[in-house]
Amino acid sequence: MKALIALEDGTVFEGRSFTGPGETLGELVFNTSMTGYQEILTDPSYKGQIVTMTYPLIGNYGVNDEDNESLRIHLSGFLVREYEQEYSNWRAVTDLKSFLVKQGILGIEQVDTRAITRHIRLAGAMKAAMSTEDLDPASLVNKARRSPDLEGANLAKEVTCSQPYLWEQGGIRRLSTDDFQGLAAGNNKKGRRFKVAVIDCGLKFNQLRLLSKRECLPIVFPCSTSSQDILACRPDGIFVSNGPGDPAAVTEVITTVRELLGKRPLFGICLGHQLLGLALGGKTYKLRFGHRGANQPVKDLETGRIEITSQNHGFSLDAKSLPKDVEVTHINLNDNTVEGIMHRTLRAFSVQYHPENAPGPHDSEYLFDRFLNMMAG
Repeated sequence: MKALIALEDGTVFEGRSFTGPGETLGELVFNTSMTGYQEILTDPSYKGQIVTMTYPLIGNYGVNDEDNESLRIHLSGFLVREYEQEYSNWRAVTDLKSFLVKQGILGIEQVDTRAITRHIRLAGAMKAAMSTEDLDPASLVNKARRSPDLEGANLAKEVTCSQPYLWEQGGIRRLSTDDFQGLAAGNNKKGRRFKVAVIDCGLKFNQLRLLSKRECLPIVFPCSTSSQDILACRPDGIFVSNGPGDPAAVTEVITTVRELLGKRPLFGICLGHQLLGLALGGKTYKLRFGHRGANQPVKDLETGRIEITSQNHGFSLDAKSLPKDVEVTHINLNDNTVEGIMHRTLRAFSVQYHPENAPGPHDSEYLFDRFLNMMAG
């Protein structure tokens, strides 16, 4: 089934739908990971985006029940060079096409993904429309131009959980009244060493898995939760997750983070990193084409160590806007953008990249141990 992908600058690409008819809008971006398409599809940070995979063969290991990073697919559309219908993996339970079709996500193959990636690299990420139903290039370009911008969009509120829950034994358990009373009394750690209040701005499940692996009890709150309600569960630490959209638009979480600073150790990842920077008085800006992939080199400025990291973000902290009591701890070696910060006195730190991987290298998991040490000390 023929499909067109139209960009707001008038560029049009042609492909073929492998998921049936459909039409969708979103910001067109690319991801350079060779594996991990299931984790990418279910990463809430891709809300409002159409993702192009630069690796040419996608679908060859199917989809399983264990690698989802949230409860559903969040991106708007999926572009690949060649879809592999016949999968081979002992963990797989279904094929990629069925996974997409079940959730109403348009997937297009036989696309010149190298040309798309090069165009975005030169012109920057931009709004796009893709369709099997409207094959008039001018009409589709006009739809792309009229689609919503990500700048100024608070998408965290669209992907956050609807009510608080506990992450126990690798799964979600809604908090009961007795749970709340026990947490508030300070005697309900479920045998765990630390209670961690997680502000869900669009988190990935592997963040909860790694906290749980380190003897923590993650208590997950919607991003609209007040600082008073978060502190009522008497947590040992605060974790601010990744998420989609423009960080400057997530004003309620910026306020919450500002109110929590200094009261508990705080660790932020990706959007959580940007929100911490904004709460401390910094500013953010939109990158030309963002960082999305599993091979981004980051330098730890204290140790000189180089980490190969998993990343997915389109905004960055402005280093010059940060106050003097905030130290830049990590930088991206491709463009020298800020990849980590730490407050000198308030027991708060964050990184722009994804130390929880999924997909990607495990170089940076030590940051979760750093957070534990901060709660213990």
